[in-house]
Amino acid sequence: MKMEINSRPRIMYVEDDDVLAFITKDTLEEKGFDLYHYPDGMKAFEAFKNQGFDLCILDIMMPKMDGFTLAEKIRQIDYEIPIIFLSAKSLREDKLKGLTLGADDYLTKPFSMEELILKMQIFLKRKKITKTDIEQIYELGKYIFNYTYLTLIIGETQKRLTQKEADLLLFLLDNKSKLLKRSEVLNKIWRQDDYFAGRSMDVFLSRLRKYLSEDDRIEIENIHGVGFKFTINE
Repeated sequence: MKMEINSRPRIMYVEDDDVLAFITKDTLEEKGFDLYHYPDGMKAFEAFKNQGFDLCILDIMMPKMDGFTLAEKIRQIDYEIPIIFLSAKSLREDKLKGLTLGADDYLTKPFSMEELILKMQIFLKRKKITKTDIEQIYELGKYIFNYTYLTLIIGETQKRLTQKEADLLLFLLDNKSKLLKRSEVLNKIWRQDDYFAGRSMDVFLSRLRKYLSEDDRIEIENIHGVGFKFTINE
């Protein structure tokens, strides 16, 4: 699902409010996006399986299949495609769940159209940049980390990573043995430093610790009140 240079980005937009969908679709198409609107999660997932998209915008409370379930199913097929939730659900638990499912962002309705467009442009640019013909492969103790293809391999076992898991692991590797402040990592990987991003980061760090647990020389150490340090002991 690689976005072609100079092509109009293909956007999956899932929203059951017809009025909001019409306004959003009209605005984004004026800004140069090809928007494909679906009124429920089931129709959207069927379309996703058969068509190529560059980014997904998902409502949460929808008929037939809710946005969280749809995001999980999308992630089973495509680990890289950017996902933005637009929802009237503003509880901390809902935002945290959306981010830990692998969403790139979560905007609460009513939202700013300008902010949505800016975030879309950022995520589409990042997706394009990370697609490269040169493989980025690293040794992490007993593991082989292929950033380009989002894989972590040890022996005969291969683990597929999400784009954000891979981004976080690469950032830790690039800053091996350095004391990293939480705010530094949040601003680099999550592009924001707030409660929800911080909770999401903690979940992702726990996942990476689990993935890397078969080599006890690798450690992601919490430094209380400051941040953490990634080390590979020789």
